[in-house]
Amino acid sequence: MDAVASSAVPPIVTDHEGKHEVAADAQPPARETRSSHCASEPTEAKDQPETENHGQEGIPIDVERSSAVAPDDDFPEGGLEAWLVLAGSFLALFVSFGFMVAIGTIQEFLQQHQLSHYTSRDIGWIPSVFVYLALGLGIWVGPLFDRYGPRWLALIGSVAYTAMMFLLAECKTYWQFLLCLGFLGGIAGATLTTTSMAVVSHWFKRRRGLAVGIAMCGSSFGGIAYPLVLRSSFPKYGYAWSMRILAFMIMGCLILSNILMKPRLPPSPAAKKAKIISLELFGDLKFTFFTITVFGFEIVLFGALGILPTYANYSGKYPVDTGFYIIAVMNGVSCIGRIIPGYVSDIIGRFNTLLIMIVFTLILMLALWLPFGETSLAALYAFCALFGFGTGSWMALTPACIGQLCEAEQFGRYYGTMYFIASLATLVCVPISGELVETVGPQVMVGFMCAVLGLVLVTFSLSRWACLGWKWKWNAKV
Repeated sequence: MDAVASSAVPPIVTDHEGKHEVAADAQPPARETRSSHCASEPTEAKDQPETENHGQEGIPIDVERSSAVAPDDDFPEGGLEAWLVLAGSFLALFVSFGFMVAIGTIQEFLQQHQLSHYTSRDIGWIPSVFVYLALGLGIWVGPLFDRYGPRWLALIGSVAYTAMMFLLAECKTYWQFLLCLGFLGGIAGATLTTTSMAVVSHWFKRRRGLAVGIAMCGSSFGGIAYPLVLRSSFPKYGYAWSMRILAFMIMGCLILSNILMKPRLPPSPAAKKAKIISLELFGDLKFTFFTITVFGFEIVLFGALGILPTYANYSGKYPVDTGFYIIAVMNGVSCIGRIIPGYVSDIIGRFNTLLIMIVFTLILMLALWLPFGETSLAALYAFCALFGFGTGSWMALTPACIGQLCEAEQFGRYYGTMYFIASLATLVCVPISGELVETVGPQVMVGFMCAVLGLVLVTFSLSRWACLGWKWKWNAKV
C-alpha cells in the first residue's frame, strides 16, 4: 500500500521515513489522471489499466482515497470550524432549496385565489422559471465561487432572496408573480444554492457523502416548515402577511448562514483562468451520462413536487388541505433519505448507493403510486413518505457524486455546468405534468414519470460503467 500511496506524491515530497523517495520516478502525472477515478478526460481514462493502483482486490479507488488536490489529511473532516460551516450551509439550503421543494403549496394557493382564472399549465410556468434559474444559473455562480469564494456571493444572494420574499407579498397579477418569484427568486436562489453546496467540498472529502446529506437536510426542514407555516397563516393573516412572516424567518436564517459559511481553500490560478461555461466537460462520458441522469431526476422530483397538491385535489375525494400535508410528509421523510444513504455511500460508494435508491424509487412508483395513488388516501401518504426517502437520497448524493468526478477546487465549475443542462427539465416538467393531469388524467402523468425514471436507471448505469472503464463490477466501490 505504501507503493500505491507514493505514486501520487511529486518527486520533491518525502515523508518522515523517506519512503516516497523511491517513487520519485513513478510518473505522478499518470496517477493524477486517475484521481477520483472520474476526474480525467476520456482519453486519459483509456490509457490507464482499470485496476492500476487499486490494491490487491482490484477494486477501483474511491474519491476519498485519491485526489490530485490534497491528501485526505488536508481535509478537516470535522472539528468545530467545519461543523459550523456545515451549519451555515444547512441554513442557506433551508431557505433556498427548502422553498423550492415546497413551491407546490404556493402554486396551489395561487391557483385557488389570485390566479384562479389561469390553467395549471399557465401557473406552472412561474415555479418552473424559479426552479430553472435557481439550478441553471449555477453555471455562472459555480466558477465565480471557484474564483472568489462564498463571502460576497452569499451576501448578494441573501439580500436578493430576502427582498424577493417581501416583494412577493405585494404581488397581485400573473406578470408580477413571474418577475418576482420566477426571475428574481431564481437568480437569488442560484447564488445561495450553488454557494452553500460548494463550500462543503472545502471541508469534507472522505466524509463528504454524510456532510452533503446533513447540509441537504436543510431543504427537508424547509420543505416541512413552509407548508405548515402557510397552512396556519393563510386563514389567519391572509396571503400578504403570510409571505412577510416567511420573509422575516428567511432573513434571520440567512444572517446566521452568512456568519458561519467561509472558505478553506484559496482560489486557484487555474480557476481564475478557466472558462465560465465549460461545455468541454461533456467530452467525458462519465459526466455526460450523469448529467442526463440528473436531467431525469429533475423531471420526476420537481414535477411531482409541483403537481402533487393539484393531483391530490383533482379527484375531489381527499380533504382540501391534503396538498399541504403530503408535501410536508414527503419533505420530512426526505430528511432521513439524505442522511442514511449519505452515510452508507461513504462505506459502499456514492454511485453504488445512488443506483440502489433509483431502483427503490422506481419500484415504489410502479407498485404504489401508479395503481393506488388516486383511490386511497392512505396509499398516497405512504407513497409520499417513501418517495421522499428515495428522492431525498438523490438530492444528497448528486453533489457527492459530482465531487467524485472532479477535484475539490473545480467543484463549482462541474456543478454549475451540469445543472445548466439538467435544470432545463425543471422549466417544462411542472407545465407538462399539469397539462397531462388536466387533459388525459393523473394516471397517465404518473406513467410518464415512471418511464422517465426507467430511462434514468439506464443512463446512470452507463455512467457507473464508464467510471469502471467499461468493465462492469458489482462489488466495486465507486
